Amino acid sequence: MNVPRIRLQSTSAAITIRTTPGRMDIEQPPAQLDIQQPQAKMEIERKPSKLTIDQTEARADMDLKSARRRIEEYSRQGYEDWLSGLARVAQDGDELMMIENGGDAIAAQAKRNSEAPMYDFNIGWIPSAGSVNINYEPGSVKVNVEPQKVINHTRKQKPNIHYTPAQVEVSLKRYADLQIDFDHLRHVGIKYEQEI
Repeated sequence: MNVPRIRLQSTSAAITIRTTPGRMDIEQPPAQLDIQQPQAKMEIERKPSKLTIDQTEARADMDLKSARRRIEEYSRQGYEDWLSGLARVAQDGDELMMIENGGDAIAAQAKRNSEAPMYDFNIGWIPSAGSVNINYEPGSVKVNVEPQKVINHTRKQKPNIHYTPAQVEVSLKRYADLQIDFDHLRHVGIKYEQEI
């Protein structure tokens, strides 16, 4: 017995997707540097220190005197001796002038003029304490600095950007297909019969 059959055969559609990835290129040129640093203005004012050591009196205590000082001392000593001699002679004259008043003026003068003078002296230091004069004047330093600003003419550079967008291509690789086959199919009508 032939049973009627319908045979269906389908093929699904197929698509093709092709992608091209995007690309970004970035190039950063270096900045153009132009920096100048002027030197700072600096002024230094210096006053040197001063040390003065005077050993004149210490050298004089050790009898190391200059010729000028010796002459001054000798002239002063001679003048003082002349004054004291003049006073002594005047005193002796006054005593002799009043000899009639009594007293042994000639014997007293002879004794006074014949005796060596008595000197009062105790411990001495050569050179004497404080004979060296030291004077110190400290120095000073004044520093005046005037800084200078940086001169900056640096120019920045913009980056170079190249962008290629991604692409997607979609295409139909295969169309859908449906095949229908009939087998043992008959159409029976009124007084009519047909095989399909």
